[in-house]
Amino acid sequence: MLVERGLHIMNVDVIGKAYDIAAVYLRRTGVIPDDAATHDELLETIVKLFERGDTRQLSLANRAIAKFEAAQRATTPGAS
Repeated sequence: MLVERGLHIMNVDVIGKAYDIAAVYLRRTGVIPDDAATHDELLETIVKLFERGDTRQLSLANRAIAKFEAAQRATTPGAS
């Protein structure tokens, strides 16, 4: 399904699947809370990556995961 957002056309299916992949992984590893609510920051990260030209769902998921794990390492005391 394509949705127009401003001047950008977004493939909601690709974004949704990328979000699902990343959210399941990040919930299982404890990076984001394990609840049914949509994690807005994760979704926004994936949308921004999509808008920058990455349209592959696995790539979007992996890049979002990497950003979240890096942010967690940066805020965890004693992390190297």
